[in-house]
Amino acid sequence: MNFLNFDLKKLVLTLALLLLPLISINMQQNPLSTGWYDKPFSMLGSFIQVAFFEFSDGVRGTTSLYLNLIDIKKNNQLLESKNRELQTRLDQMNELQAENDRLRGLMSFQASSRMELIPARVMSKDLLADHNTLQISKGSQHGIKVGQAVIATGGVVGHIFRTENFTSQVLLLTDRYSVVDGIVARSRSRGIVEGRGGSGLSLKYVEKSEDVVAGDIVITSGLDNIFPKGFPVARVKEVENKSYAVSLRVELEPSIDPDKVEEVFVILNANNQDLSPQISMQE
Repeated sequence: MNFLNFDLKKLVLTLALLLLPLISINMQQNPLSTGWYDKPFSMLGSFIQVAFFEFSDGVRGTTSLYLNLIDIKKNNQLLESKNRELQTRLDQMNELQAENDRLRGLMSFQASSRMELIPARVMSKDLLADHNTLQISKGSQHGIKVGQAVIATGGVVGHIFRTENFTSQVLLLTDRYSVVDGIVARSRSRGIVEGRGGSGLSLKYVEKSEDVVAGDIVITSGLDNIFPKGFPVARVKEVENKSYAVSLRVELEPSIDPDKVEEVFVILNANNQDLSPQISMQE
């Protein structure tokens, strides 16, 4: 027993002597400094903090980028909608400008013409079984009668085929039942302009000796008492002189495309009117 007590006291004394310098050194250190035994935990905590910060910063950056992309998409959609709206307004303004230009041209033509004219708008194109016609916005209540000539600023359109109180039907120049007495403006060669249906015309009964070439302008002769003399009818498209034929085959292109005409004039006093000076200017 004495031996054990002696050894235990000796061991305790030895440990105290060994720890005393360490305790003394630790007490002399700055209280704000970290002990060596805390460094592993401090380093681990610092690493965890840095990793968490970088992860959080990445999440915040990704979220911010996603939100920015959403805002950019919304702004693009808004700009596209605004652009479409502006384009629509621009198209409307251009259409109004074109309509104003046409109306000014019509008013100028009517004011400078010696003919008595009634302006009308084209309401529709009628595709009847036997005839190609346009429906216009003026009728018998406006003084329109069957057989009166219908023109546009650029040439012959047709003549009145049928009237109602407030509308009329115009038989187009290209209709297969339509005929107009015509003259080649350059050479004064005479013939009959006949419609071929669709958009084609022919100049019939032209002598083989007559001087007619592609590009010639055919005008009204005024002999049919429907159209005034000297108004454009068509342009010569092709001339063929066949040896066995008794006359030239002359294909024409109408001066007015009936599918594109929007406003017309009905002539009330076509008799004894001569528009040759006007035609020479247009050529």
